Amino acid sequence: MSSETGEDIADVIRSLMREVPDFPEPGVQFKDLTPVLADARGLAEVSKAIADSARGADLVAGVDARGFLLGGAVAVTLGIGVLAVRKGGKLPPPVLGETYTLEYGSATLEVPANGVDLAGRSVVVIDDVLATGGTLAATHQLLTKAGADVTGAVVMMELTALGGRAAVEPLEVTSLYTV
Repeated sequence: MSSETGEDIADVIRSLMREVPDFPEPGVQFKDLTPVLADARGLAEVSKAIADSARGADLVAGVDARGFLLGGAVAVTLGIGVLAVRKGGKLPPPVLGETYTLEYGSATLEVPANGVDLAGRSVVVIDDVLATGGTLAATHQLLTKAGADVTGAVVMMELTALGGRAAVEPLEVTSLYTV
């Protein structure tokens, strides 16, 4: 996938992200995408690349929290709406929720049960990272439960060693950069 300048989008992400050794624990080489989003060119090119993959959707669903930033930018680019998939307890009731297991416990994702009709709508999920796949799988299940037709997901970066793609099958996932 090429950027506006013809540079590969993976190269744009790689050149702007920051690697933090031994975070959040010794031996982990953390990939910080914050500098990509804080850079005007980086944000524009990542947003365009994601929008190119999300074309044809009625709605994009951005996953808490960086997915909100990307989802909003992509929705504006495509001229469609964006749905914020929130962490549990952040939305007023009634909500639809999906609880999933994390390596250190569990978490819940929620969307409004009223006010946004998802039934039959074509939705693409947008998030920053695909790691173990738990968050993306839970988002897919939540939106499907709400009646949406989840046609795919797009992430900025995929950590392939963690096997997240298998956890979200058969959902089609597009990754802009894989590590």
